[in-house]
Amino acid sequence: MADKLNATIYYDDDADQSYLDDTTVAVLGYGSQGHAHAQNLADSGVDVVVGLREDSSSRAAAEADGLRVATPVEAAAQAQVVSVLVPDTIQPAVYEQIKDELEAGDTLQFAHGFNIHYNQINPSEDIDVTLVAPKSPGHLVRRNYEADEGTPGLVAIYQDETGEAKERALAYAKAIGCTRAGTIETSFKEETETDLFGEQAVLCGGVTSLVKQGYETLVEAGYSPEMAYFECLNELKLIVDLMYEGGLSEMWESVSYTAEYGGLTRGDRVVDEHAREQMEQVLEEVQDGSFARQWILENQAGRPNYDQLRSAEESHEIEAVGEELRGLFSWADEEK
Repeated sequence: MADKLNATIYYDDDADQSYLDDTTVAVLGYGSQGHAHAQNLADSGVDVVVGLREDSSSRAAAEADGLRVATPVEAAAQAQVVSVLVPDTIQPAVYEQIKDELEAGDTLQFAHGFNIHYNQINPSEDIDVTLVAPKSPGHLVRRNYEADEGTPGLVAIYQDETGEAKERALAYAKAIGCTRAGTIETSFKEETETDLFGEQAVLCGGVTSLVKQGYETLVEAGYSPEMAYFECLNELKLIVDLMYEGGLSEMWESVSYTAEYGGLTRGDRVVDEHAREQMEQVLEEVQDGSFARQWILENQAGRPNYDQLRSAEESHEIEAVGEELRGLFSWADEEK
């Protein structure tokens, strides 16, 4: 176990998978995270049952992967650890279906703390409630495991009724490959609020807005859409890869002196103090629950605003230009 900065990080030697011996794990859902967790657990020797609706289109895929499949209620009844990996929006309804199958001492586990933190799910006090969250899309969690590599993850404990909640959560993290890379201890509150803020202000919302506005600025100034696409979207991956590999310093060391000077002198003029003030407002809306309430009501209303915003995003000019250009790249046929 290593202490870096303020975080406690657990590795394979800190996790004892025997805490899952003689234990059945129910993985509810077989989407991005569900398929990776279930397959990795099974390959690590854990007894797994996948919980899916009888009419779920994922049933055939899970069975083809050699996994036992049951309804969510049946799966929860068989298991001592229930990992809830269906979308956040339907987790409360699924929990209502399975809650009577959770016995004292069982573990209810999540990969995101949203519904626990915002009180959409209120678990019984006689069970453990934990979080194991790989910080990667599910297909990479699976790919890294198969390559004998790891995927960084998070672990958090909300309720520890048995006194062994952390040990069991770390055993689960080890079985899906997270402790190979390192698993950081956090809390449901911290995981939920930082995850939502990162998605909204930087990773999904902030970056896409920056890309579109950069593209629009060049095109409106008379430059070709193709050049605007390459400069504002295509090359973003090259920069992000450098930052991922070695932080901001690695990126600055790898670009030209001209790019470095231009970025250092102009970047803060674009993403300025006004942007920082807006980020603080976004964070406040996450912390006080107003975003969660808005999203919950949006779903209850059938997602009208969501559908409108998504349609507008898909119809942006950069999407049509990008699709045409990507089809002309030399590797397009290989990817197909």
